Amino acid sequence: MPERVTARAFHERDDLPDWRYLLARIDATYQAGSFDRGADFVLRVSNAAEAAGHHPDIDLRYPGRVHIALTTHAEGGAVTDADVALASTISQLAAEAGIRSDPRSSQSCEVAIDAVDIDAVRPFWREVLGYVDERPRSNGQLIAIVDPARIGPAFWFQQMDEPRPQRNRIHIDVTVPHDVAEERIAAALAAGGRLVSDAEAKAFWVLADPEGNEACICTWQDRD
Repeated sequence: MPERVTARAFHERDDLPDWRYLLARIDATYQAGSFDRGADFVLRVSNAAEAAGHHPDIDLRYPGRVHIALTTHAEGGAVTDADVALASTISQLAAEAGIRSDPRSSQSCEVAIDAVDIDAVRPFWREVLGYVDERPRSNGQLIAIVDPARIGPAFWFQQMDEPRPQRNRIHIDVTVPHDVAEERIAAALAAGGRLVSDAEAKAFWVLADPEGNEACICTWQDRD
């Protein structure tokens, strides 16, 4: 069984300078110098991951930026010694290829929504975003939802003591394929949301959760 590695224990090491601990994962960013070199590096990492039986999330962007995130999904999303071992292998591959690391560029983004009744609000956002519930806390409470593709930011819900009377000052735009929009809207409404406006449909529909926080479901249509 993999053994969990805490953030403190990870950063007490001095053999993985390419990597940073962010929430429940470790991240590394490499600048390959060109898209071709980045793609070749991704292939090398993929082969090493297959050999290890442990697989990272990898993102390759022009002109050659490779971002790698490691977490142990079998442990519910936690850093383990399996991640540390593969991180060491990846760093060695980068060094052999002459690819430099850029560890200070790593970051993780979450969106927090204040809520009086988290259990009433969370299902709306889960359906609007097409997300899934994150594993519950030790007390059994569900306070976060995550992108099952692990691309979009996590959303979590912060307990409020009383509602705020003012209209929320930010909202979330969720752009979906045009043939998904109506299904996504219906699911959000069934999960406790309400339609605020469809005046600009099919460019966007404005929805609100049970406490008035707003989201727009957007498509490419009707934007001329």
